[in-house]
Amino acid sequence: MRATIGVTGGKGGTGKSMVAVNVATLISREADLVLADLDAEGANDHILLGASLENEEPVKIMLPFIRYKDCIKCSACANVCDTGAIMMTREKLPMILPRLCDGCRSCLFVCPTNAILEGQRIVGYTYQTRVPARDGGGEGEGGGGGGGGFTLVTGVLREGEEHTPPVVIAAKRRAANLANDLLMVDTGAGTANHVAIALSGSRLAMAVTEPTPLGLHDLELILRVLEELGVEAWVIVNRWGIGSSDAMVGRIEEVARSHRATVKARIPYSRDVVDAYVKGVPIVSAMPDHEVTGIFSSLARELLEVVRGRPEAM
Repeated sequence: MRATIGVTGGKGGTGKSMVAVNVATLISREADLVLADLDAEGANDHILLGASLENEEPVKIMLPFIRYKDCIKCSACANVCDTGAIMMTREKLPMILPRLCDGCRSCLFVCPTNAILEGQRIVGYTYQTRVPARDGGGEGEGGGGGGGGFTLVTGVLREGEEHTPPVVIAAKRRAANLANDLLMVDTGAGTANHVAIALSGSRLAMAVTEPTPLGLHDLELILRVLEELGVEAWVIVNRWGIGSSDAMVGRIEEVARSHRATVKARIPYSRDVVDAYVKGVPIVSAMPDHEVTGIFSSLARELLEVVRGRPEAM
């Protein structure tokens, strides 16, 4: 059995990575889990887990080169390029702008004289890191065998690069190849195509938001994305208690209902969560009796019931 669970949020900084690492830590005590950090522009799950990135692999995409002796100056390559990576000079010769190229190969396929040569460039990296089990007190560590622990796969976009999807695709594929039981994907913020790529194929997704007008606005956007993808949505309200939380509750539930989503948890704002965050230890390990740990435990139990109760067709 293998299932994919998403953790996402229409707005950055809502705490989706905090939710992902805590739920992953709990589930890994009962199931074989791989956590994929697909927030390639700001991957930080490893920081929250106190882990160092290991086993680096480059993510390469196609980079076209022009064999000018075969070019007939037809402009077909420039016309088909939808990222503007090929421009025509005054001499009507194509010129490549590597940073704008997303490696789609359209120019290669459309060239009538095979004047496009296929090269490669590195746009990012993926990493595979073993996160050892931690005991309930948050200080001890298991060996990662039999007592929990899980594999973390991380995608990181190379500095200065613009094309996130190839890195997200590579990291998700690497994680999926390692996942025997459950794959959890932690997406980037927002609703861009790389977020949809990360969530595609998920059994359900937890949409993490905060009780603010901006949080509500972006929650509705990500719920629309999940609806389009046909992914069941659970809404997790983080930092409950800040600002006008009580005034927002009705609006959040209304938005959730309008997109057939369910509000599953309200995580109170807590200094203890921040302290655990800074120490690189999930609060479920640092403080097993904490109120927030209890909320994550309920979420983890319910997630396991869902994925174990509904075999996935793959």
